[in-house]
Amino acid sequence: MLVESSVSGSGGGYPSDLTHEQRTLVEPLLPSARVGPKGGRREKHPRRRIVDAIFCVVRTGCAWRQLPKDFPPWQTVYWYFTWWHDDGTVERVHDALRDRVRETEGRNAEPSACLIDSQSIRTADTVPAATRGFDAGKNVKGRTRFLVTDTLGLLIAVHVVAASVQDRDGARRPLLWARLDHPQIQKFWADQGFAGRLVDWSAQILGRELVIVRKCPGQRSFQVQPKGAIERTFSWLTAHRHLARDYETIPARSETVIRWAMIGIMVRRLTRGSPATRPGPHPLVRTAAGQATWLS
Repeated sequence: MLVESSVSGSGGGYPSDLTHEQRTLVEPLLPSARVGPKGGRREKHPRRRIVDAIFCVVRTGCAWRQLPKDFPPWQTVYWYFTWWHDDGTVERVHDALRDRVRETEGRNAEPSACLIDSQSIRTADTVPAATRGFDAGKNVKGRTRFLVTDTLGLLIAVHVVAASVQDRDGARRPLLWARLDHPQIQKFWADQGFAGRLVDWSAQILGRELVIVRKCPGQRSFQVQPKGAIERTFSWLTAHRHLARDYETIPARSETVIRWAMIGIMVRRLTRGSPATRPGPHPLVRTAAGQATWLS
């Protein structure tokens, strides 16, 4: 057998690849690999290469079809992306890491207070017109992301809708999800765009207080409002090129891309201070028949 390097040049790996320490946090949370006929068709590609390929798309913004050739085929990578979206794997991995980050920061795993805000983002031409709209207030044609975060900026709930949906209407579903999944939450903070009947709805339906953070009297320039720094989470997300614009045809998969971005942020946070030991070149083994297989 002939062993070939799958990465040209020296150094190996991509900046978006997980380090060894980061992989040890993510891989145990993924579903067990199929290993034989009775357990399904044996998987051809190592899970770490699938995960690295997904992070490559999320971090760099490249199209699925334009994944570098040393990753598994883009059809395989996208199949895993949709499979882990459909069976809830991404949510489970994200939530487990979020609880671990909170505990590392000396907080309880369950938050008691959260923030909600929205961000309107432009969409690609390939996004169906039925799932996008026009936000007249921000002059954006596309979609709106509603995020609920804890006071550390970690994601609690996310909902992606057409940009034409008003804040007070689009916020109801993520607030409800946050309330059901995290019953210990006692209070939500929001800016003035969420004022009005949403406050009464939160009190009557959710049984929780929605506090509207208002500008200080006489304020003219931008100031970070108390308990209103959810903008930092939006900044983290839009640092990922795939999230600077919405490319996904289905809003629910846009939500999954956001969770993948947060997974990457949290594993870097958990391994902060650890040496960045990324894997070297990922070798291909070429068989006598000329077929290439990955070394695990």
